[in-house]
Amino acid sequence: MCGRYAVRRDPAALAAEFDAVDRSERLLAPDYNVTPTKTVPIVVERATGTGVERSVRPVRWGLVPTWAKDATSGPPMINARAETITQKPAYADSAARRRCLMPATGWYEWKPGDRRRQPYLCAHRDGASLAMAAVFSAWWAPDSTSAPLVTCAVVTTDAVGELVGVHHRMPLVLPRDAWADWLDPARTDVRELLEPDPGMLGELTLNTVSSDVNNMRNNRPDLLEPADPLPEPAEQGALFDS
Repeated sequence: MCGRYAVRRDPAALAAEFDAVDRSERLLAPDYNVTPTKTVPIVVERATGTGVERSVRPVRWGLVPTWAKDATSGPPMINARAETITQKPAYADSAARRRCLMPATGWYEWKPGDRRRQPYLCAHRDGASLAMAAVFSAWWAPDSTSAPLVTCAVVTTDAVGELVGVHHRMPLVLPRDAWADWLDPARTDVRELLEPDPGMLGELTLNTVSSDVNNMRNNRPDLLEPADPLPEPAEQGALFDS
């Protein structure tokens, strides 16, 4: 799954890295502890008067389907399962027509049931941004003439490699040679792109990081640095020795 991640590059740097135009309108900045419902950068391709433009744009993390009655009912839909994204009503239309990439320096993960709450960071070995497959949606409030609320969700898949030892799910990270196919607005069937690319395994690194990331208020560059793992909790002995 993906419930927390980091983006250390500013929009201009992301635009250069993803061969895109910066359309962020100064609404984005580096964020080392991204949480659901924050405004985040996506990379998208849309038709313009002169062709197709790839751009970096600001949207809210937590997808609101186009048909939702309001934008606040229920928990944020931050993840969409690759196995069902083309069938589930909340995501199917976006999977066919509104796909994007969510750039990330890396994503944080925690082992289920770990009382220590030891965070891990999965990132690219050479420091490049990861391209997490994602979908987006534009929602208009009823009887509103204002701009729509644009929201997104990360596509997740079964974890692979050493990541399995931390969590059974992970974001679907796309290699560079799949970006154009995923972003292509004329393509409606992306089922063949919904499997993890085996070649990406060798490009990812997994490290323990500071437990300061557990607090959503902490937002500093050093949260990305490797840190010694937390000590194992001491086993509680019997209340009385026999």
